[in-house]
Amino acid sequence: MPSSIALAAAALAAAPLLAKDKSPLPKELPPVFEAVVNCRALTSDSERLACYDRSVAALASARDKEDIVVADRATIRETKKGLFGFSLPKLKLFGGTETDGDEVKEIESTITAVHSTADGLGIFTLADGARWKQTDGGATFARPGVAIRIKRGTLGSYLASIDKGAYVRVVRLSQ
Repeated sequence: MPSSIALAAAALAAAPLLAKDKSPLPKELPPVFEAVVNCRALTSDSERLACYDRSVAALASARDKEDIVVADRATIRETKKGLFGFSLPKLKLFGGTETDGDEVKEIESTITAVHSTADGLGIFTLADGARWKQTDGGATFARPGVAIRIKRGTLGSYLASIDKGAYVRVVRLSQ
């Protein structure tokens, strides 16, 4: 069994190697997608067409079996909006090349339902089904059909303005 000093030394030695591999996208594409791209290298028209026919059929089959998911930027943005308010681990679910322009910093919606908690603060259900709980502030006068704007605050907090009123602190509920 290796000593803790040997394990620590090995970890320190490997750290620069791990730190170098900070690429935003994985180097390898899914093989079924790579096969389509590789068809471009074929010079014979008939071979290239046969390659495209095979690889596109395999790609379509993988999509149908949900082995691969294809999404455009608009779909990814809508998904991010739906996840707004949740703390998610940094998984490269959306390609890993997110820039500040891709990050959702606020959402606007309509309140569809309001419930009061025992402490008198509100729980708001939005048009997409997301539920947010007021954690401080005064009366919001929230009611169904009213507009709500939720934006990121500092240190991982969120602020909501209901019907263009003053901001109150809110937290996303997991349903």
